[in-house]
Amino acid sequence: MVMSKDFEVEKYWFEDDGLIPNSSLPVLVYRQVCTVEDKSDWFESTFIKNGWTNNWRDIILPYDHFHSTTHEVLGMGKGSVTLQVGGRLGKRLLLNAGDVVILPAGVGHCALTTSHDYEVVGGYPEGRAWDLLKGDEEGRDRALDRIRSVPIPFTDPVNGEYGSLTSYW
Repeated sequence: MVMSKDFEVEKYWFEDDGLIPNSSLPVLVYRQVCTVEDKSDWFESTFIKNGWTNNWRDIILPYDHFHSTTHEVLGMGKGSVTLQVGGRLGKRLLLNAGDVVILPAGVGHCALTTSHDYEVVGGYPEGRAWDLLKGDEEGRDRALDRIRSVPIPFTDPVNGEYGSLTSYW
């Protein structure tokens, strides 16, 4: 199953909290976009087809972090995870197998789930290289400059050029 253009999208905005810069772009959540048995394979091939590469399969780090060099897509291949998005003042999101979350550059995220009984497939528009920042004062100004220079992707990681991301970003 692939999303349609009129699929309802959850949108969340987060302000800079002094540690995590977050973004003026919304975090986008797509629920149950994949119903095939091997969701991880489906996410990876779909992300690649739509230009979101440099893929990986793993868990989400259990501490607040963000990327200043790229946006990121996370597709829940197996299990479920509670994700804290937007830093310490942000929002908890329960993600289940088949769900997708798209994080703009600068948006903090971490897994609150202690179990590692899940798998996430990650990807980045045009295979951009990612950095790993924890929201400390050191390098904050450079990180903010990098975040502002990250281009808006040409495609949605799930539906390509006709996907929801191109409407909301």
